[in-house]
Amino acid sequence: MKLKAKGWNKHLAAEMTSPYFKTLIENIDCLYETTMVYPPKEEVYTAFELVDFEDVKVVIIGQDPYHGAFQANGLSFSVSKGVKLPPSLQNIYKELEDDLGIRNINGDLTKWAEQGVFLLNATLTVEEKKAGSHQKLGWEKFTDAVIEQLSKHRENIVFILWGSYAQKKGKNIDRSKHFVIETVHPSPLSVYRGFYGSKPFSQTNAYLESKGIKSIDWKI
Repeated sequence: MKLKAKGWNKHLAAEMTSPYFKTLIENIDCLYETTMVYPPKEEVYTAFELVDFEDVKVVIIGQDPYHGAFQANGLSFSVSKGVKLPPSLQNIYKELEDDLGIRNINGDLTKWAEQGVFLLNATLTVEEKKAGSHQKLGWEKFTDAVIEQLSKHRENIVFILWGSYAQKKGKNIDRSKHFVIETVHPSPLSVYRGFYGSKPFSQTNAYLESKGIKSIDWKI
């Protein structure tokens, strides 16, 4: 298997030719044929296709795709255009408006990705109405390798880790080379325990600019 964006293939070749990954893809292909799986098969690797390895400026780690119809589009926290904003994304947008005065109503985060925001879910697929259903099939091992390669071979990336799951996922990031932002998850259950007021967007841009890297236009 090869990804469309060439830089990822160079750094992930060992993973994508390994026995566990071949088994994972075979299992996922079978599941697409027998059950309703999200995102659509052609969008599973959208995060990788919209930003190449060498162009990543920011990484936002999610857990698994939305499991409702027409929601997931291959980017963490993002939904397809015209879809009602899920609660976590509503809260992300509330913090963005408070932080930078930007008010977004469209939930498709493609524009962020095109600027170098790598919107990575730990698990790239999920069955309809079954949150976490594709965990422990092998995706987590693959995405751990993705994070490891970015940490090892790049510099000055902002890693945004919302919630304990993402923080555990990013525990091995080299913080001497990268900037890590950690807060509680933006879900309604935890948003008032430190997500609101955390200002991740202005922090991200300030860091990027301090390194001579063009900041992110968070307006969609």
